[in-house]
Amino acid sequence: MGHDLVEIEPRELNFPFELMKQSSCSIHLVNKSNEYVAFKVKTTSPKRYCVRPNIGVILPMSSSDFTVTMLGQKTAPPDMQLKDKFLVQVTVVPFGTTVEDIIPEFFSKESGRYIEESKLRVMLISPPNSPEHSFNRGSNGNGSLNPISPKLGNKEAPSLKDDQTIHRLESPSALKSPAFTKENHVFPKESHALLGDSPCVAVKDSQVGFVRAENLQYSHFQVSEDAGNLKLKVNTLETKLQEAENMIVRLRGESAATVQERDTLQKDMVTLRKKTGGRTQVGFSFLFVVYIALVGMALGYFVHP
Repeated sequence: MGHDLVEIEPRELNFPFELMKQSSCSIHLVNKSNEYVAFKVKTTSPKRYCVRPNIGVILPMSSSDFTVTMLGQKTAPPDMQLKDKFLVQVTVVPFGTTVEDIIPEFFSKESGRYIEESKLRVMLISPPNSPEHSFNRGSNGNGSLNPISPKLGNKEAPSLKDDQTIHRLESPSALKSPAFTKENHVFPKESHALLGDSPCVAVKDSQVGFVRAENLQYSHFQVSEDAGNLKLKVNTLETKLQEAENMIVRLRGESAATVQERDTLQKDMVTLRKKTGGRTQVGFSFLFVVYIALVGMALGYFVHP
């Protein structure tokens, strides 16, 4: 297929980072085709993130969302950079497929199926009340600091506007800015040169972008893929176990019914034996005695004429 099956928005996951606090990010998937499409989400750090749902089916010309939650971290990553990545796999499935019908073979390249893959990088942003956010509010619209006149001398430096005041950072690990004079509210020349070479890039008022992590090899996704396959196998085994339990319950019911029928038959046999035993007589019957008497008389008549 020469076109994308699904449109992903946004293409990166932005998490406001605070120690020991969870943060979430939602990804919107839009099915642009006329086919049923299944998706699967993998990550290089399954212990750090929680994806709900990690598999799903999108109807034709419809959309679906999944949410990624980053668990609370005890320590901040070096330079506020993470090399974590997410992989979104998308493939066409038969018409009417549901989430319960999804199997690992749908996302296996060995089967020759067309699988569309998209990598999403992870970006850490500062919360609105952080020092980095205050520093960002002192920048101009394109993300760089307002120019400072190099000729300060003994003249009084021009004051900044109220909405362009730059607050001092509380020694962030991602950016080391030199001290500035509180009276002039401006950075010295060394500060301007240092900030120009800083790896941090200011973006929107509520976000601070960081340097992108290096691309990871696809082999890092093998762990999350194995975890997903293992979950599917566990679900299959649980289904089979439930069927076996239902079979055992049904067999026990049939066995109890059989035992009950056997007891009923035994009771009927005992009743019949009692009825039959009451009618039996001890000795010879009256007809048998009469028959023997007649035979004896006939023999006596012929023997003694």
